[in-house]
Amino acid sequence: MSSNLIFDFNKNCNIQDWEIVNDVVMGGKSSSDLSLNHDSYGCFEGNISLDNNGGFSSIRYRFPRISVKEYTKVVLKLKGDGKKYQFRIKSSTRDYYSYISLFVTSGEMEEIEISLNNMYPSFRGKKLDLPNFENDYIEEVAFLIGNKEREHFKLLIDKIELR
Repeated sequence: MSSNLIFDFNKNCNIQDWEIVNDVVMGGKSSSDLSLNHDSYGCFEGNISLDNNGGFSSIRYRFPRISVKEYTKVVLKLKGDGKKYQFRIKSSTRDYYSYISLFVTSGEMEEIEISLNNMYPSFRGKKLDLPNFENDYIEEVAFLIGNKEREHFKLLIDKIELR
């Protein structure tokens, strides 16, 4: 089966195109960072604060439009910390909402498969009354943690691909 690499974290990759978006955009106090670790994995790590109605941290990557017509799922190769995360996509960076799938990490390096048509539309934590993802293109992927609790998190990301 063919695959299409969206992003591969490795020693030669440029992580400058990834953007951190924390709850500070709405007055919160959560903090996070994205770096390459010694194994060349993307290391998304930080602290979630509930102060000032905060409670989330995210990273996003925007890219020239990719066709997803030939693919049915996104595969994430990563190692988490046992916590729950969201993987998000946007068919257009102009959309105000994202399509979301929740996943729980095992603490081991793993491949998490997410069916594109199971990703549901959401905006600011609210599920929207719109169809699940059924578009032909994507322009953005993101990871978000927001479990409504104070916590330290660490997610190591190897690659993101379409299959």
